[in-house]
Amino acid sequence: MIFMTVAALIPALQREWALSAAQGGSITSGFNLGYAVSLVACSSLADLIGPKKVFLGSMSAAAALTLIFAALARNYQSALILYTLVGFSLGGTYTTGLMLLAHKYPVQKRGLVMGFFIASTSLGYALSLALSGLAGSVGGYRLAFWVTGLGPPTACLVAWITIYRTRITVAARSRQENFHQAVLRNRPAVLLIGGYSFHNWELLGMWAWTPAFLTACLVSSGFGESGALAVASYAAASFHLTGLLASFSVGWLSDRFDRGRVMVVISGLSAACSFIIGWTQGWSIVLTLILGLFYAYTALGDSPVLSAALTEVTPGPYQGAAFGLRSLLGFGAGALSPLIFGLIMDWTAPPGSARLAGHWGWAYGVLGLGGLTAAVMAYLYARTSRKQPEAGSTGKS
Repeated sequence: MIFMTVAALIPALQREWALSAAQGGSITSGFNLGYAVSLVACSSLADLIGPKKVFLGSMSAAAALTLIFAALARNYQSALILYTLVGFSLGGTYTTGLMLLAHKYPVQKRGLVMGFFIASTSLGYALSLALSGLAGSVGGYRLAFWVTGLGPPTACLVAWITIYRTRITVAARSRQENFHQAVLRNRPAVLLIGGYSFHNWELLGMWAWTPAFLTACLVSSGFGESGALAVASYAAASFHLTGLLASFSVGWLSDRFDRGRVMVVISGLSAACSFIIGWTQGWSIVLTLILGLFYAYTALGDSPVLSAALTEVTPGPYQGAAFGLRSLLGFGAGALSPLIFGLIMDWTAPPGSARLAGHWGWAYGVLGLGGLTAAVMAYLYARTSRKQPEAGSTGKS
């Protein structure tokens, strides 16, 4: 519930804190960068001490730091530092959750199961946007910070109750195998990690800036700024609910059809949406929203497929390390894309000038290049994976 708070409030924060688009994007980039660094460290640590301990420890840290962010983030500098720390604390909850599921469920169910796991995050993002818009319109960004900041403490309590008694066996590493052989020389794994990196470039950039884009579209359609901010948050929340549907439906499809082919289709469609949507400002707002819903579906759809596939081609003792490398590159790219998006906005429409469709179109087009590259890597993976045996296909433990 804290993930999309700043993204939903960027127009309000720009006004209250006198931020440029690059500064607004950099707060989200700081969160994503902290998340990426934490993912790398926590994923590798999970190989050694087990994903359960890391998951619960990260949840506990996130509960505390989110409340500190809500209480103390009152300008650009404090928000940048504290939101980055919140991202760092939450980084230990994603890949460790995927590892817990990989321990419990066999290969033929992982696409669906991991789809539900990722769908649950989409529900959280939707709540984050909806509650931020509602609270922001009533009590400003301070109230929005507090309302969405209640999410991680609640999650921490639920996590401890849910998995406290769960037992996870830590797989031993063979002396004949190392990280270089298990991951870096594993062509399917490398292609999946590369595809995930470009997938994140497109997805996290889209998530960070789409609420502001929708606000601009609504203002162009005659809405007042305050009303546009609230409506845009609700609309962006509906995009995440569409992503929720995409996560388990595309994951389910990949369990029944070739994962590589499913990824090629979904990432290709997502790239096409990126290249189009930024140019729709000034169109009927209904058409923009319909395209946005399809964009949200395709942009997130390949996420559970990428995760399930990586557990299948990577040896168990090195899954955490593989997820760690993937996280470093993927969320590192995702941390940069909102900043680059904001820079392009500033270059094509300096602060204070009117931002028209062309400015959004060029910025979204850069995200589309990432989606297109992800589709190419998915195609190469589909060709390669048919020649490779599964490495991490152990069943239920």
